[in-house]
Amino acid sequence: MSEEAKLPPAVQERLLRLQQLQETLQTVLAQKQQLDLELLEIDRALSELEKTPEDAVIYKSIGSLLIRTEKVKVASELNERKELASMRVSVLTKQEERLRSQIKELQEKLQKDLRPLSPA
Repeated sequence: MSEEAKLPPAVQERLLRLQQLQETLQTVLAQKQQLDLELLEIDRALSELEKTPEDAVIYKSIGSLLIRTEKVKVASELNERKELASMRVSVLTKQEERLRSQIKELQEKLQKDLRPLSPA
């Protein structure tokens, strides 16, 4: 018989839940990393935009097109995107903390569950 088959059903459920939480955490971390990169890109674009004169010709990429637009409009859109991305990072950070806490709690329960099963 396999080792897993010997475990009580409650312990097997906890192990499965732990696995699910760890996978969810990995997804959250990947999303957060992607947003952090997006924020860096936005900051870089805003920095370059500040260096350009007010009357400079600005083009914005939309799909495979470059559309002429105004500097003020682009800056406003970038700041809006930055604010939205920052809020999403904040939400993901809270979710990450909650997941880490749940994982830690579940690991502690599993250690207590498995302690009696370990040979002395």
